[in-house]
Amino acid sequence: MEQTGSDFLKGDDGKLDHTHNVGELEMQQKSPFDGIESESGKLLDDDGRPQRTGNSWTATAHIITAVIGSGVLSLSWSFAQMGWIAGPIVLFSFALCTWFTSKLLADCYRYPDPVTGKRNYIYMDAVRVNVSARSHLLCGIMQYSNLVGTSIGYTIATATSAVAVQKSNCYHKNGRDSPCLASTTSYIAVFGVIQIFLSQIPNFGELWWLSYVAAVMSFTYATIGLGLGIDKAAEGGHSYGSLSGVKIGTDVSEAQKVWDVFSALGNMAFAYSFSMILIEIEDTIRPPAENKQMKRATRWGVSITTAFYMSVAIAGYLAFGDDAPGNLLTGFYSPYWLVDFANVCIVIHLIGAYQVYTQPVYQFFERWVARRWKQRSFHSKGVILKLRGKSSHRFEINWFRLIWRTAYVVITTIVSMLLPFFNSVLGIIGALAFWPLTVYYPVVMYMSQHKVPRWSRMWIALHSLSFVTFLVSVAGVIGSVATIVTDLSDVKPFQKA
Repeated sequence: MEQTGSDFLKGDDGKLDHTHNVGELEMQQKSPFDGIESESGKLLDDDGRPQRTGNSWTATAHIITAVIGSGVLSLSWSFAQMGWIAGPIVLFSFALCTWFTSKLLADCYRYPDPVTGKRNYIYMDAVRVNVSARSHLLCGIMQYSNLVGTSIGYTIATATSAVAVQKSNCYHKNGRDSPCLASTTSYIAVFGVIQIFLSQIPNFGELWWLSYVAAVMSFTYATIGLGLGIDKAAEGGHSYGSLSGVKIGTDVSEAQKVWDVFSALGNMAFAYSFSMILIEIEDTIRPPAENKQMKRATRWGVSITTAFYMSVAIAGYLAFGDDAPGNLLTGFYSPYWLVDFANVCIVIHLIGAYQVYTQPVYQFFERWVARRWKQRSFHSKGVILKLRGKSSHRFEINWFRLIWRTAYVVITTIVSMLLPFFNSVLGIIGALAFWPLTVYYPVVMYMSQHKVPRWSRMWIALHSLSFVTFLVSVAGVIGSVATIVTDLSDVKPFQKA
């Protein structure tokens, strides 16, 4: 029987044995990082997996694709709450902090040595080996809570963009003074139905093309928003914002100003909440020294993303001043065809992004149920549908998966209908995820791995950074919750506006 690449590296106990046939392996390669050639002719890495082919440039592309999304649309509103001085400074501070902690996280891909240690394939694994099993559990709770919250935020964002398309067409047909009432409820319901069908696909890898389409869509609508903002700003005849942002007494009360500024902090945090995927991206890089290549990738990725973020935020603030909308694209109504196209791009992007963020939740719960009730078969029962035609494609419907995933989509859809507040929801999600996943765990893991002495300058500096970002995250959560509570007294769900 022909051995596969993984069988070739297994010992008598069935486990990977990297000492097997050492002499032959040394003859086949010049360094331990050049790859191990299996009997099947495939090159394997030092962990027995197919050889990774990524580099700092591919990692940079992954980072940019993952980061630029719907969060960019709220940055002009965030600038409007803070003004021309604080807005750019705070956004740049988030970028600087994210870049620094991403550098720390790059060294945590391997353990205990950042160059030759054992690989950690996912973020939670890095937390488990560098910190503790309890921290691994807490990290999982925060990470998956963030994924659930993101699915709600994406549902709201999709409906907001769909309403913008409806209003844009109405204004074009009936004039700008037409009431053009629309409700997000029906669009949220339609989005939920679409996700129910997509969620039944067992492995999202079968819809890889949707991820690529979603990435293209995100760049497209963000670029259109930038162009529309520049065009409107060049028109003149309107306010270009102010040094302190929305004015107390004239536009909002003092308390509301504070809550909105705090919510804006959460929005900016959401725009930079991507650290949870950096370990997975680093796992695509070819050795040696994945950490050095990843540091280079994060530097370029964060720099390019920040330049794009800053451009969109500034253009949008110049275009609308202190009246900048929560979702930048909802403020434009001409040319209506371009605005419609941009909002349709958002809808397509978020249909795919919803699945990217919810599939890990589905699979985590299904694996837990399978382990919890090993002797029961209710979670494995289903029916196989054979598609007609020359092809022999089959689709399996698992009853447990059908019920559980449908229930999840229904619940998140209902919550989205009750809380149709784009900025506030993004603020909560961003604030809850930024400190623990972007700052705290990378800092703690780095200090553990490098054995940073207590009360040393580095120890004090890292803990100070963690404490400051903790306060920022708390402020973001408080501000976003307060804004939602205030808005709930004025907005009636399920009604047109």
